[in-house]
Amino acid sequence: MDRVLFGDNQFFGVNHASEEKARAQAMRFRDAESMIQVLDYAVDAKVNTFMCTTHAKVAEIAEHVRKNARRYEHFEFYPCMPYAHKYANAMAEHGPLEALRQILPQEGTISALLKGGVSLASMNIEGLAELLIDAEMKMFHGLRTPVVFLQNVVTDLLLGIGYDQAFHIFANHIRRKYKAEPGFITMNLPPLLDALERAGIENPIVCTTINKAGFRMSGGISAYENVLRTRQFRLVAMSVLASGAIPAREAIEYVCSLPNVESIVFGASSRQNIVETKRLIDELSAPDISRSEVSSCDEAQREHVTRLQRVVS
Repeated sequence: MDRVLFGDNQFFGVNHASEEKARAQAMRFRDAESMIQVLDYAVDAKVNTFMCTTHAKVAEIAEHVRKNARRYEHFEFYPCMPYAHKYANAMAEHGPLEALRQILPQEGTISALLKGGVSLASMNIEGLAELLIDAEMKMFHGLRTPVVFLQNVVTDLLLGIGYDQAFHIFANHIRRKYKAEPGFITMNLPPLLDALERAGIENPIVCTTINKAGFRMSGGISAYENVLRTRQFRLVAMSVLASGAIPAREAIEYVCSLPNVESIVFGASSRQNIVETKRLIDELSAPDISRSEVSSCDEAQREHVTRLQRVVS
């Protein structure tokens, strides 16, 4: 994964500290064109990974990227599914059966099952989950999606009811059909790592809130810092600024000092904030000296690299 990822909360009126700011952002980004303009700021700043929900407006962004392949030569999407509001609205307006007919791409499949008297309660859970995943991924056809995330609204629900097998179903389908890495977004990092281990998912990609203030970190900072030191997983850190409660340099310096933080995702709506955040992450990220480089050095070079590693740590 890239070190710096660009998120989409600002596009859909999500601000965990201020409802007023959230409303203002929702008004500003009422169309895909306004979102694309900000994405172009990110691309110009060498941020080429967009971690996004499967909102209908993202489908318009995906189509724009397909049509302008040269401009977005290195651009990647990290889809985060499902977009919960889409399902909630469909269920409220049309009921469960009609909602499934609208959402699933294989309309004939679901219709045949229902007409044949097969109830939702008796349907194959794995098969239905795969159909829903395919429906969410349809908008990204022809685009690079090397990591696909399960949204925290579902991840933490599954965690709460103890249905570990669902994580295996998701991971297996993403790897097999899309040749991508599965990722999991959570507000409950330590127990999720236990559940993923039980499900047989090794060295998982997990996105969670990490910040110096402990903002939205269920279980507290010490629990998160402990698993970062002791467990094997790849972390994507989000909400690192605690919705603006921590000065940018102080916030990013803290996150960059932690082990196992592979990527940092942030959202911004101005060119200046995007450029400055990217610059700070680049500046404060420690250099990575690989073992292969060390092993290829002669003895004098080994001693020099060892001294550098001590300085970095």
